[in-house]
Amino acid sequence: MWYSLYHATCILALDHNMSSTTTVKVSKATLSELEKLREQLNARSLDEAIRSLIKRHRLQLLQVALGADKGKIRAFTEEDRGEDH
Repeated sequence: MWYSLYHATCILALDHNMSSTTTVKVSKATLSELEKLREQLNARSLDEAIRSLIKRHRLQLLQVALGADKGKIRAFTEEDRGEDH
């Protein structure tokens, strides 16, 4: 069985003043999990919780993409200069 979840969505996701609403069908179990996440995130609404999760996901993607050498880079030493003495 599916339940309707109402949330606000932003047109172009740029301006919160340009929002409208839509219906998203989710299972009762998913709705329950979303409510738990909303509470854990201290979000005022399910929309706010979902936006927070999307933002976190995007940040994780950026960290993976831009942090490919994390832990592999070290400070230069005198030996790294490569100059003849």
